[in-house]
Amino acid sequence: MLGNFTYCNPTKLYFGQNALDGLNEELPKYGKNVLLVYGGGSIKKNGIYDKVIDILKANKKEIYEDAGVMPNPTVDKLNEGIERAKAAKADLILAVGGGSVCDYAKAVSVSVNCNDDAWDKYFIRFEDVTCDIIPVGCVLTMVGTGSEMNGGSVITNHEQKLKIGHVFGEKVFPKFSVLNPEFTYTLPKYQMVSGIYDIMSHILEQYFSGTDDNTSDYIMEGLLRSLIHSANIAVEKPTDYEARSNIMWIATWALNTLVAKGKTTDWMVHMLGQAVAAYTDATHGMTLAAVSMPYYRYILSYGTAKFARYAVNVWNVNPEGKTEIQIANEGLDIMEAWMKKIGLIMNITELGATKAILDGMVKSTLIMDGGYKVMDADDIRAVLQASF
Repeated sequence: MLGNFTYCNPTKLYFGQNALDGLNEELPKYGKNVLLVYGGGSIKKNGIYDKVIDILKANKKEIYEDAGVMPNPTVDKLNEGIERAKAAKADLILAVGGGSVCDYAKAVSVSVNCNDDAWDKYFIRFEDVTCDIIPVGCVLTMVGTGSEMNGGSVITNHEQKLKIGHVFGEKVFPKFSVLNPEFTYTLPKYQMVSGIYDIMSHILEQYFSGTDDNTSDYIMEGLLRSLIHSANIAVEKPTDYEARSNIMWIATWALNTLVAKGKTTDWMVHMLGQAVAAYTDATHGMTLAAVSMPYYRYILSYGTAKFARYAVNVWNVNPEGKTEIQIANEGLDIMEAWMKKIGLIMNITELGATKAILDGMVKSTLIMDGGYKVMDADDIRAVLQASF
């Protein structure tokens, strides 16, 4: 049964081959000082940087830059960004890049005017934003996180060996996001398939919860089927516009808060993956892939009916003459084979994890209570051991 909920998503999207033109509509709404945030410089190589700069100049903006945002943005980088935004007296933060850049921009936006330590306030105590924020806009160049249409931000603290996300309220959502699938063409295959699995994991984290007949589950099954179909095409033909546009659109809907409504949601795969990344700094989607199979096999008996439904409705398992547990296991077997086929990393050893850091990863794993089993430290240890 659907419970009571409120839904609002204030982000305006510009989607398609001419999506960047949307900047000309949005930029006049903000003051003259724009902090341009981006990563390691790939946007300069592929020409996106020049296109954005030309539009900013045409709109008579003062441009300040904050480059070098890493795939797992750190608290040190966040503190640097806070100072850059203050020095620029930024009226708008424009994030050009993937989900990490968008996440980072949101973290900066809520921290510039914060009188407390931003890491402690938002990522340790999970407190609400009580200060003025700087609005954020996004130009997406990699898909996976859904950060372009939600309030999420994930920051890593290497000193504390923690990678933690905070989901901020609707006022922190990007005011607008530009989604041109062609901007994702130059991504290496490793990054593309990592993003694809991040999308899948977002959907599954919400799908594998609850036992009611929930409309969101039907939506998610459709998203998953479309994702699998388009991913198979994109792996073989990375510049197939239809496949890449579908993947980009699915990524947005996977985590723009819609399908979570009426659901308890799980998120333990993300907690496990983030604990691995806190120690290895490995690519986010790959950490999720590496822990998913051990986790889902571990909890399968607690949510067998849903896993069997998933097998039939997403992976086309024929249920005839099979028990529910057999159907469920067959679905996971097919999923695992598909993950290997598209090139995902299936164990944490390949990501740099060793048994020597097992205790630390267990300690760094936050425990959620919305899935089919509430894990304890022993459960987490067992899943991580099975992930090596």
